Amino acid sequence: MDAGLLQLPPLRFLTCGSVDDGKSTLIGRLLHDSRLIPEDTLAALARDSRRHGTTGGEVDLALLVDGLEEERQQGITIDVAYRHFRTSQRGFVVADAPGHEQYTRNMATGASNSDLAVVLIDARKGVLPQTRRHAHICSLLGIRHVVAAVNKMDLAGFAQEAFERAAGDFLRFAAPLGFQTVVPVPISARFGDNVVARSANMRWHRGATLIEHLETAEVGPEGERPFRFPVQWVNRPDADFRGLSGTVASGRVAEGDRVVVAASGRAGLVSRIVTADGDLSAAAAGDAVTLVLEGDLDVARGDLLCPPDRRPAVADQFAARVLWMDEEPLLPGRQYLMRMGALWTPCSVTAIKHRIDVDTLDERPARSLDLNAIGFCNLSTARPVPFDPYAENRATGAFILVDRFTDRTAGAGTVAFPLRRAANIHREDALVDKAARVALTGQKPFILWFTGLSGSGKSTVAKLAERRLNRAGRLTYLLDGDNVRHGLNRDLGFTDADRVENIRRVGEVAKMFVDAGLVVLCAFISPFRAERRAVRELVEAGEFLEVFMDTPLAECMRRDPKGLYAKARAGAIPNFTGLDSPYEPPEAPEITLRTEGTAPEAQVEALLERLKALGHPI
Repeated sequence: MDAGLLQLPPLRFLTCGSVDDGKSTLIGRLLHDSRLIPEDTLAALARDSRRHGTTGGEVDLALLVDGLEEERQQGITIDVAYRHFRTSQRGFVVADAPGHEQYTRNMATGASNSDLAVVLIDARKGVLPQTRRHAHICSLLGIRHVVAAVNKMDLAGFAQEAFERAAGDFLRFAAPLGFQTVVPVPISARFGDNVVARSANMRWHRGATLIEHLETAEVGPEGERPFRFPVQWVNRPDADFRGLSGTVASGRVAEGDRVVVAASGRAGLVSRIVTADGDLSAAAAGDAVTLVLEGDLDVARGDLLCPPDRRPAVADQFAARVLWMDEEPLLPGRQYLMRMGALWTPCSVTAIKHRIDVDTLDERPARSLDLNAIGFCNLSTARPVPFDPYAENRATGAFILVDRFTDRTAGAGTVAFPLRRAANIHREDALVDKAARVALTGQKPFILWFTGLSGSGKSTVAKLAERRLNRAGRLTYLLDGDNVRHGLNRDLGFTDADRVENIRRVGEVAKMFVDAGLVVLCAFISPFRAERRAVRELVEAGEFLEVFMDTPLAECMRRDPKGLYAKARAGAIPNFTGLDSPYEPPEAPEITLRTEGTAPEAQVEALLERLKALGHPI
């Protein structure tokens, strides 16, 4: 073996593909035929194979990787299992990704940490939808080198035609995905053909075995990445020491280097590079260090340090490819939490430009993204964030989206480019501020947000309450669900995505009225908690009061003041809240009005009494 090959770094690779295509068996075979399994482990594996195996009494090598008891019971892989092993030529870290569609998020986790993917294809079944989805995710997450391992050749009679058919289908599908190398290899993971040892059953294959290719694959970056250092922690154990702790994401830094905070442009010199084992003169990608800067530079957790001459983009709007991983669909306008590096910030998708058809790679129009869908989207963040396009730097171009209610990771994305509009819009400070307007009106502004089913009495009570407030000398404005759809929101329908955008726009208008010093009464079904919470967070604490019109659906249907329930039940109105579209009642509203059997005037009296108790006397 060429001495140069001994210098190749450890290879992080992923095995993926459709369910039951043999991923776990392949990893077990690699370990077994590389003589890396201790005798006691082999004995335990033989016992487990008799209990949980799927190979008819033979040793089931997949059980080496399927470590969870639930996986062994079902015979499938659920979590991402990592295994470290080494041959005489190279070290490896292999991630075994689950094949079932509902565990696509786990596969994406494995892909995000890998430099090469081994995509398994059943020689009999060929390229399946999940094979295509996994290949697309590999491309999305920056993997540029792929092995198309056509497995189960033993069940296809080791026929060259079966291999060429499956490999050809994959090569044609993968051509637009931007992989630098795609190497087809025919294998039988169960019996070891062409995995480590060359197969006597497939003498027609002149290429390398799988392990030979993995031992020699060069997957390093195409050039040096610029220095990037996400600050994870401001380390200040005492008054004499202040350091910035984190892991170098890319590039290198040395004592005396000049660095800048990407978002602010503030600059400083690196005076020390501190580690638990002593100071270093330089640090490179992957090193966990604490940087000490000269002077008192204002740096916080989430900031990104970089060289002054190779700074990343900084923007609050950008385009990105998003893999959606939550059962609740992604809806434009809905707020999520975004994590990019060590930075957390509220974020929303402003537009879905298209979704990708995983079968054809065609771009399809979309108003939302469902579970496992991949879309190209515009995003907006609550603050400018520093990033590199993912194609240029995987370390600083990836992010996750987190559901604000459940804390679930809802999506993963890769930045394509900043949007120009983000660099050309600036906030203008007014000469008259909110405090001055409040002093003029002499009242405390707030939003009174009425939510409930159609027919629950929102508009009726809101109108009566506004009249009482007006007569008491309060400056008010009423925003009603029907009225805003005649003008501001006349372009919106009643899909979930349109309902989210409807409330987003109304919330922004209500915020401006509060800034003007008014009491704003908003009467909207507003079916989703996430959007009501987003409006609450637009204003200061205590300036959003949620009024839940607690009326049973049967009572609302009996009232049916506009005849809408009758039309909905007749099929004339689709997506009607309470019938075929969900309503999420408030969990902790400031005010609850139970309206069944109570006159609207009495409900208003109860509302005003509650306002007094909350510090808003009329």
